[in-house]
Amino acid sequence: MEKYLEHQFDNIIENSNLVSDEFDTFGLISMEYSKHVEEKKTYPLDGTQPVFAVCWKMDRNRNVYSTLRPLAMPYYVSKRFPLGSKTQLHTHDYIELGYVISGTFRQSILGKEVVFNEGDLCLIDKNCVHQDYLDECDARVVFLGISKEVFSEIMNRKYANDRIIQFLQSALLQQKSLLQYLHFKPYEGTDVKMRENMSSLLKELENFDGASDLICRGLLIRIFQLLGTGYDFSLSRELKKAKNWLFYEEITDYIKVNYKSVSLEELCEKFHFQQDYFARLLKKQTGMTFIGYVQDIRLEEAKRLLTETDMAVEDISEAVGYQNKGYFYRIFEKKFGCTPAKMRK
Repeated sequence: MEKYLEHQFDNIIENSNLVSDEFDTFGLISMEYSKHVEEKKTYPLDGTQPVFAVCWKMDRNRNVYSTLRPLAMPYYVSKRFPLGSKTQLHTHDYIELGYVISGTFRQSILGKEVVFNEGDLCLIDKNCVHQDYLDECDARVVFLGISKEVFSEIMNRKYANDRIIQFLQSALLQQKSLLQYLHFKPYEGTDVKMRENMSSLLKELENFDGASDLICRGLLIRIFQLLGTGYDFSLSRELKKAKNWLFYEEITDYIKVNYKSVSLEELCEKFHFQQDYFARLLKKQTGMTFIGYVQDIRLEEAKRLLTETDMAVEDISEAVGYQNKGYFYRIFEKKFGCTPAKMRK
């Protein structure tokens, strides 16, 4: 059962007809011929299918095999490559999600070598320049090409509102000045579920029929839900800045709404981060500790209530989260240089 996906993957290739390069309609294996030319790969299907899969298999004898699904008349191409070979530099006009089924796989993305291990995924944005290394090793990789319309639909689903999903939506669909990719690594136990969903998706693409469109969309939603909850991800320096800012904005917005009782433990559980990570991020953005930041929000709200309402000072103290009135008076006077009563006057 553990190797079922590998056997399924091999059968997809074996159930195709071997063709030569001249009959390779989609250019499945384009070997490097120039250090400067960038090929533009377009969505290979007619647009009615939400996703397609390019399956790659490499072995220790320096052979690479590739096929595509869905295809009315399935074929595969095979090439023997010299040591140190790469594919031609290329970009896509669609979003690509690569998944390493077995072995190790390398790519050069935006000029940087990235190594992907078994179970890793890579989401590559449109127009992001990259190329694949052909290594003398046993490896199986599936590349999912996802249409922009379907990707937008998945990201806009209300039940896909995890913070990483929100980041994907913002980063990949809106910040087009950034050419980018995301490298996902599974937490312990997550890859089992991913393998199950990838297997189901490949089966639908292999036996594509009238129901497969909707089934594939549902499986893609599940795959992206898994990415949002069961994977760590790394990204470029520019994207880290964008991610940190989006993450900071989301958490501080939550704090501003729940300032009366919010705790750091609550935030860690809700947003899936470690305490020291957010402490560093908050310090960098505001110069404050978590306690100091929450206290500042509470006191600013207390000031507003003093100047805009007739609430008693004791009631305001409780309203902003302080049961100890003496403590509230001390920190209020320390921040504003006057007592609450004088602030009201």
